[in-house]
Amino acid sequence: MRPAVAVLEFDSIARGIEAGDAMAKRAPLDVLRAGTVHPGKYLVLVGGLTADVEEALQAGREVGAGAVADEVFLPDVHPDVVASIGGVRREGGGEALGVIETRTVAAIVDAADAGVKAARVVIRDLRLADELGGKGYVLFGGEVAEVEAAIEAGAARIASTGRDLAHVVIAQLHGEMHENLIADPRFAERVRGAEKTDGGPEPTPPGGPPPGGRPMPGTGGAGVGGAKASRPARPQAQQKRPSAGGPARTKRSTAKRPATATRRRSSGGRTRRTGGS
Repeated sequence: MRPAVAVLEFDSIARGIEAGDAMAKRAPLDVLRAGTVHPGKYLVLVGGLTADVEEALQAGREVGAGAVADEVFLPDVHPDVVASIGGVRREGGGEALGVIETRTVAAIVDAADAGVKAARVVIRDLRLADELGGKGYVLFGGEVAEVEAAIEAGAARIASTGRDLAHVVIAQLHGEMHENLIADPRFAERVRGAEKTDGGPEPTPPGGPPPGGRPMPGTGGAGVGGAKASRPARPQAQQKRPSAGGPARTKRSTAKRPATATRRRSSGGRTRRTGGS
């Protein structure tokens, strides 16, 4: 006999802890896992024999009355669902991809169980709450017709609850999207350390000088290592080009001329000789 699984989702952490304690005390369980998830909710997952899980679930409902946001009880849960809840991710199954997205963790566990039981598909990934704003999603892989059947069954299981946000079938998944899905699905991890692959110039390393040898901003003209950016040396003085009208002019000598008689014009208009030898 397959084990049973139940999930209770509380919108109060305090009430969730109290309910989890009551569930553990009510019946002998093989598994009890509880903890916080985004955005401020509390989850309690229990597993074991069907009668024991059902009894524990009832205790959780009673103690957490008014704070239960969602729940699911799977008395004959598919083993792939249990493995996926534990973090198992699978490859293959076919070129088609099916996705179901839900508002709650309990709903996506319910949809995943319905989908994998209704068609020959694999659960490629099952993501629950954390870093998803409380949402969940499941990825089914397989042939197109099988994936369509799985999505239809999963969406139908939760349709009456209003917990289904979206579901899609991609008949032929592009290779690059396939690579992104099998890697860490978080966007921050996908772009961390990304490098240019188009053959363009490499980016300036952190702390390095700007292009063209200009000094770094805020360094007062300092370049790499804090050294002051220096101007290029001026070329040595070169002889001026001759003008179009004649030979080059040379700089007048500053040597002192010998004293000679010079003429100065007096204020009266006469001239007189001064200072000669």
